[in-house]
Amino acid sequence: MTDQRKRQLIKLAALSAITASTALVVGCGKKEEPAPAPAPVAAPAPPPKPDPLKIAFAYVGPVGDGGWTFAHDTGRKAIEKEFGDRVVTSFVENVPEAADAERVFRDMVGQGNKLIFGTTFGYMDPMLKVAADHKDVKFEQATGYKQAENMRTYDSRTYEGAYMAGVIAGTMTKTNTLGIVASIPIPEVIRNINTFTLGAQSVNPKIKTRVVWVNKWFDPPKETEAATALLNGGADILFQNTDSSAALQTAEKMGKRAFGWDSDMTAYGPKAHLGSAIINWAPYYIKATKEALDGTWKGGGGVWWGVKEGAIDMVSMAEDIPADTKAKVAEIKKGLADGTFHPWKGPITGQDGKPFMVEVTDPADATKKIKRSLAKDEVADDGFLHGITSYVRGVEGKVPGGK
Repeated sequence: MTDQRKRQLIKLAALSAITASTALVVGCGKKEEPAPAPAPVAAPAPPPKPDPLKIAFAYVGPVGDGGWTFAHDTGRKAIEKEFGDRVVTSFVENVPEAADAERVFRDMVGQGNKLIFGTTFGYMDPMLKVAADHKDVKFEQATGYKQAENMRTYDSRTYEGAYMAGVIAGTMTKTNTLGIVASIPIPEVIRNINTFTLGAQSVNPKIKTRVVWVNKWFDPPKETEAATALLNGGADILFQNTDSSAALQTAEKMGKRAFGWDSDMTAYGPKAHLGSAIINWAPYYIKATKEALDGTWKGGGGVWWGVKEGAIDMVSMAEDIPADTKAKVAEIKKGLADGTFHPWKGPITGQDGKPFMVEVTDPADATKKIKRSLAKDEVADDGFLHGITSYVRGVEGKVPGGK
């Protein structure tokens, strides 16, 4: 074999080795590629947040009256605190108890409010009319008695606070003459006048009460005039069923004593203030709003809440009230809460010295009215209480328009 042939064979062998080596390297270096990761699945979009429930309030007076309207507005604020951004509330103040109230309610509906509160008796008929035209709106009317499928009523047993105030007044009076600044002669107000008197007489049988009517819920000048006349006429303690703090302020200026009404009015006359019979509307407003939000709200009914439900209380009693009187008020409050005490328990005497009579629905015929009194130890039912239109013994004068 020639040298040239040997060289060719060696070169060929070398080339074959290189080729095999390269193939081995390429074969070993080839790795299986991982399967591509699945595309991320988009999370489902959260359901859209429901629009807040729009709630409107119509007030008969200004929110700064310190009494009735102030108490309602405190309840409105409690709704906002309880439900946060789930609700939006608004109010219109100084709405007259007249045809103008209907316009206000229709405007509230037009603004998208689905729960509307009318906070005084005189709104009853205008609200009923608007409710009939807007069945998708829920209406709540304070202190009235007419209802519909989308309208219900609510009230507070203010007479319970009046009775506790009377017990204090009967103890603290030096003249045995009490004065009452009264608003409008409807059963609610007449009932409070009578119950205040019964409370005072329960600790002091000599009590006489005198009443001056101003024929408005909120009129500070007229309330001041009435309070002044009562104090100049011999009364040394004032009670009121009006919405401002004028009676208390007048007593403060004249060196006499008085009560706050609907809200704690201590600040308006700290020296004169004996205590405040307050209304707490928050429990009911929160309940009604919750029902509207969760779909359980039902119209056509009504409630009348008192001490038992946390709607009525006597607060900020003066330091100079005797301890035994404060203890008696506490005992009465406990009895009102658990149902063992009732201010209207027979027998009760009328202004004429005869058994106190009211007109009620005949239980045997709902189309008829009958007069009845309370027997010994008989407790007045709500029908009896709603029928009160005259004075009990000890109240002087006559109910305006009464027989």
